Amino acid sequence: MKLLFTVVITLLLMEKSFAGPPFDTDDPEPVGFRHWEYYLSSINTFQAGVWAGTAPHLEANYGLVPNVQIHLLVPMNYLYVKNEGSSFGYADTEVGAKFRFISETDSRPQIGTFPLIEIPTVRNNEFSSGKTKIFIPVWLQKSWNKFTTYGGAGYWINPGEGNKDWIFAGWEVQYEFSDALMLGGELFYHTASSRDDRDMTGFNIGGSINPSEKFHIIFSAGYSITGASSFSSYFGLLWTI
Repeated sequence: MKLLFTVVITLLLMEKSFAGPPFDTDDPEPVGFRHWEYYLSSINTFQAGVWAGTAPHLEANYGLVPNVQIHLLVPMNYLYVKNEGSSFGYADTEVGAKFRFISETDSRPQIGTFPLIEIPTVRNNEFSSGKTKIFIPVWLQKSWNKFTTYGGAGYWINPGEGNKDWIFAGWEVQYEFSDALMLGGELFYHTASSRDDRDMTGFNIGGSINPSEKFHIIFSAGYSITGASSFSSYFGLLWTI
């Protein structure tokens, strides 16, 4: 039973791992040339007496050349199953590169892609299938003054016994109320990622509080609309350099 819960929760967490923090949906805008983003964050998911998440995960993005960023995400995972105990450990390392191939104009959105690879790094059957997973998306974004909207879809190559390749699609809208506050929300959908899984639709509401130009507090919370009932949250600290 614990193994079944582990598989389900690991797949839920995987949706967050390729997110555009603090949302599941990403955007096509890379980090600026020769600039850095550093995240110290925690994701938490609750489903049917099971808590799982990262405590914490570290993410770094760097603008390698104009319109291209490289990406690294290192998660420490936890899992608690009611009446069965808890687990904590490391498994997969996520690497990727974001490419913006169409820039935004007054009449045209920016468009890009952000391929990700999740690489089994430490043998840990509770937090990894032991197989390399690949995500290939296309993202679009358009802004009008303080209003921004973005979204798209991608395909997960998800090998492993009982697993299925799956599709993620999402769209987000946000509004910058001031330099210190941005709020937004998203609606997302994904197909089943295993034989025992179901298609799911969900939403998240969140944003960022910006005490300074370089320091940001980012957060979101959401719930499933269809599929397995689950609640999720994201809380993180972001430094931009």
